Amino acid sequence: MKISDKLAAHQTFSFEIFPPKGDLPLEKAFEIAGAMATCGPDWISVTYSAGGSGNSDNTVAIAGSIEEKLNTTALAHLTCMGSTAADVDAYVAALAADGVQNILALRGDRRPGRGVVDFAHASDLIAHLRATAGDAISIGAACYPEGHVESPTEDADFEGLYRKQEEGADYLVSQLFFSNDDFYRFREKCLRHRIKLPIVAGIMPFTSVKQIQRMAFNCGASIPAKVVKRLVQAGDDAESQAAAGVEYACEQLCDLAANGVDGLHVYSMNKPAISAAAYEVLAGCGYLAR
Repeated sequence: MKISDKLAAHQTFSFEIFPPKGDLPLEKAFEIAGAMATCGPDWISVTYSAGGSGNSDNTVAIAGSIEEKLNTTALAHLTCMGSTAADVDAYVAALAADGVQNILALRGDRRPGRGVVDFAHASDLIAHLRATAGDAISIGAACYPEGHVESPTEDADFEGLYRKQEEGADYLVSQLFFSNDDFYRFREKCLRHRIKLPIVAGIMPFTSVKQIQRMAFNCGASIPAKVVKRLVQAGDDAESQAAAGVEYACEQLCDLAANGVDGLHVYSMNKPAISAAAYEVLAGCGYLAR
């Protein structure tokens, strides 16, 4: 089923997993997806690669397995930096053969040796997907509540989002954020900039001081004082830091649910326990009632 149809019908709830790298076998990824599927998410998204490795074969395999074996909608990520139009077409065809009709269209990170080929921006990829696949697929796009780290101005950031909408994106999925107020302000600004797509709020629990510092640097997400206080209270114990992060994320989710978001997406870092905690708290506050 298309995610755009789900968003039109009700508030959605979803998870993300990433393909294996290193010693993590593909079977383990299937096991993780299976555990998350028991929570009944509207979809499970699968990143295009682990650590930017271009591991797209695993993305297709995992997304296809989610659709076929778990009877759950899969959202396959697709990055276009360094890709040709023929690469994209082959990837979309492989997804279609496995019954996957939902794609999250992304530019991807800039890396040495991987520059622009046929697509300079995610909006270019969206235009190509819509022109070649038409309504056979549902296309999601990324958004950044605190602005993309490479955008020179706020207006430029919203102009980029507007182009994604006009080229054929069906909905937006946000980058992580730690202050819900940032998301609410972003949602209001989208309307002022003529962006009317459903916006799914993306939440990632912090698990350690090092992790949250890395996320803040890479994603441009600010760290509120209340998050710093949680980490200080958790002390140096790794388990206490991780527990504080999950607790804080669950509080974010409940507040977002109460404020009428279009959907909630949990960046669960391949940890079914995080998915289960999110499911339980949202079930408790009535968000998952259909």
